[in-house]
Amino acid sequence: MAEFKEISPNANGGEKLMNWVDNRFPATKLFKEHMSEYYAPKNFNIWYIFGSLSLLVLVIQIVTGIFLVMHYKPDAALAFGSVEYIMRDVPWGWLIRYMHSTGASAFFVVVYLHMFRGLMYGSYRKPRELVWLFGCAIFLALMAEAFMGYLLPWGQMSFWGAQVIVNLFSAIPFIGPDLALLIRGDFVVGDATLNRFFAFHVIAVPLVLLGLVVAHIIALHEVGSNNPDGIEIKANKGPDGVPLDGIPFHPYYSVHDIFAVSMFLFVFTAIVFFAPEMGGYFLEYNNFIPADPFQTPLHIAPVWYFTPFYTLLRAVTSEMMYVLIACVVVGTALAVAKAKIPALFKGLIVGAALAVVAMMMAIDAKFWGVVAMGGGVVILFFLPWLDNSPVKSIRYRPTWHKYLYAAFVINFFVIGYLGTQPVSEIAGRISQAGTLFYFGFFILMPWWSRLGTFKPVPSRVTFTAH
Repeated sequence: MAEFKEISPNANGGEKLMNWVDNRFPATKLFKEHMSEYYAPKNFNIWYIFGSLSLLVLVIQIVTGIFLVMHYKPDAALAFGSVEYIMRDVPWGWLIRYMHSTGASAFFVVVYLHMFRGLMYGSYRKPRELVWLFGCAIFLALMAEAFMGYLLPWGQMSFWGAQVIVNLFSAIPFIGPDLALLIRGDFVVGDATLNRFFAFHVIAVPLVLLGLVVAHIIALHEVGSNNPDGIEIKANKGPDGVPLDGIPFHPYYSVHDIFAVSMFLFVFTAIVFFAPEMGGYFLEYNNFIPADPFQTPLHIAPVWYFTPFYTLLRAVTSEMMYVLIACVVVGTALAVAKAKIPALFKGLIVGAALAVVAMMMAIDAKFWGVVAMGGGVVILFFLPWLDNSPVKSIRYRPTWHKYLYAAFVINFFVIGYLGTQPVSEIAGRISQAGTLFYFGFFILMPWWSRLGTFKPVPSRVTFTAH
């Protein structure tokens, strides 16, 4: 049993209360470990605000979600009407609903920017592999949460978008039809589906999401934050054991984050009050029409934050399969020719490649489209082991690496835009090229990340007071 800390009888009431709490719960200890005595690199830049903003948006979504659940009816006959009731009759209901719908898009904006910062500065490299894995798991849970929440308004796009996505699971060999039936809870998207998605959206996935966020932060504070130079500040400590290039997170970066939160809220509130639909990208016009199983919208597309991965799905056609088979064959030939491994392992590689090619020829392209869509997210988990660059930060990599990263971002925007558009011949070809580039960027990373002349990395972080 821990000893109780004594306090002076002359202490004020606040100090006595805090001492009483600290003797029973480590409030001050936790504050010191994770805020006032957590030393972060002193060269953080604007790219390091998006982690805190992600936490802010999570709080907004939870709070607004609680108020929406008070009036929402998870019933296929009543769901759309209950949303309209919230918008029209509940005091400030329209504001809560728009905050929640705008918050969903804001969540993905800040998370995408947060992940891109990690990509630029090598925040997934040793010793932060677990921090990155927890972050990718958060992204996956966030996608599940957003997809299930998208069905709840029970509008035309909610209904038909869910119909299309759930039906994709039926393309999985052997278990697909049963899996799709299990997800729907019925043979068509209906009341059972709505109730399942409501339960997962409100209870199950948020609990997983909160647990992953806590794990992400604990893992980060265990190994320390990365910085734009990619230098470990713990390698240079003063006599007192404090990193020479570190400053306490509080008050320096807590004030920094408060300013960022203020700027974010200006933009967020402007969108909520003046453009909550954002031209149909945040809230589609078809979703203001009640779900009708007998009338299919002319063009079904998911919300913008899913569209890059939806494009990966649509890009895999029967023609595309021949290109993918050629990629497998060429990749196998290069691996066997260049790799210095025993003949037995080369034989195993060839055998595995032949098995993959046989599967690709035997199984319908629709299934491989689903694999491509899922693989677009799953491949992010392997990033710490794909990057073989001798330096972490983009600052010290060859200049052409920066152009390659810029091309990746442009390609991501392009395939994201194409996912919102109807299928066409030219768009299909661009989508297929974009899909090959997306996966090629990661699959070939072990090779290209080592190429070029790298700049010398300084022993201490580069920082100019401002």
